[in-house]
Amino acid sequence: MNHPTLATPDVLVIGAGITGTSAALEIARAGGSVEVIDTYGPAAMASGWTLAGVRQSGRHPAELPLALAAVELWQDLHEDLGAPTGYRRSGNLRLARTDSEIATIRALVEDQTRAGLQLSFLPDLSSVREIAPALSDRVLAASFCPSDGHADPLATVTAYATRAENLGARLAFGERVLRLEAEGGRIVRVVTDRRTLSPGTVLIAAGFLVNELLAPLGHGIPLRRPMVTVLRSVPCAPLLTPVLGVANANMAARQENDGRMRVTSGMEEWAGEIVETGGRPTIRPRMRALGETIAKVAEVLPGFAEVELAECWAGALDLTPDALPVIDRLPGLDNAVVAAGFSGHGFGIGPVTGPIAARLALGRDPGHDVSAFRYGRFAAQSGPDAPLTLHG
Repeated sequence: MNHPTLATPDVLVIGAGITGTSAALEIARAGGSVEVIDTYGPAAMASGWTLAGVRQSGRHPAELPLALAAVELWQDLHEDLGAPTGYRRSGNLRLARTDSEIATIRALVEDQTRAGLQLSFLPDLSSVREIAPALSDRVLAASFCPSDGHADPLATVTAYATRAENLGARLAFGERVLRLEAEGGRIVRVVTDRRTLSPGTVLIAAGFLVNELLAPLGHGIPLRRPMVTVLRSVPCAPLLTPVLGVANANMAARQENDGRMRVTSGMEEWAGEIVETGGRPTIRPRMRALGETIAKVAEVLPGFAEVELAECWAGALDLTPDALPVIDRLPGLDNAVVAAGFSGHGFGIGPVTGPIAARLALGRDPGHDVSAFRYGRFAAQSGPDAPLTLHG
């Protein structure tokens, strides 16, 4: 897949998740020379660890316009990329299991309906079971967004990378960026474990590792690094059509197109270690978290308790205090753009946020309101961290 690399690309993208690869495609289409560097390859970390929901429901008001735009792109993305993405517009159910969760769901529906999202409140188990018959009587109510869905993360990100490469992008996978060197208000050198580059602009889309590159430059994003447990089953009988979430975000589930169940826990404190398995990074989950996640899913979807599990892993989040990403130019550095801090729900909006970052790197209008994602916003923020939603 790799082409010979350029020493001076117009834009060097660090990170080959959905943000980095979709940005690279945008730059290549604009006629710029672009290279993507990643220690491993496409979707090796957050974009591959995710549940891979494609949702609008439950989004922060600042993200909702991006999510609405992204869903329109997802419908025909496989044609645009010339390869399957596994996208399925199957809907999203967000369940309430207690009276307080009913109030939370009802308020969510009211707020997001006013914002223009097609989202309905299902007031009882009977109406919820019309959409997901296999749910248990622990479910009291739900919200339902029919235009939400899910996709295959590895297939999607690989398709982005391949399409960008076909348009002239260079892919340098298996290469690690060691440091960025700045002089006179610009990044002048990018040093990897193989060579030194002098790109016109650097776009840093390195997920929870972003601060390893920013800190030596005197920059940084206030990130926590919690983890989530992910389980995947062998193919099984149909249990679930929509993506499933719950009001307090302590589990989520979907059934992949091949019949495998893919479920995630809620947010857990970091207790992991990144190891390489088959040339890819893996975080081993805690055994206790595996059992707890199975129990939480089976509580609302009893059939999951009978499913044979095939694999499990943990994923690390790049969680900002307000659970919104940073997509901005770095102050004091004329040629540096950062796109990170997606807080566990960046996959679904990747077809929009990557191109936004690309336009910033090219010195163009981002095409969307990105004021909520500015780098410097945290200096003025105080108070508790924002609540987190994980599936998307």
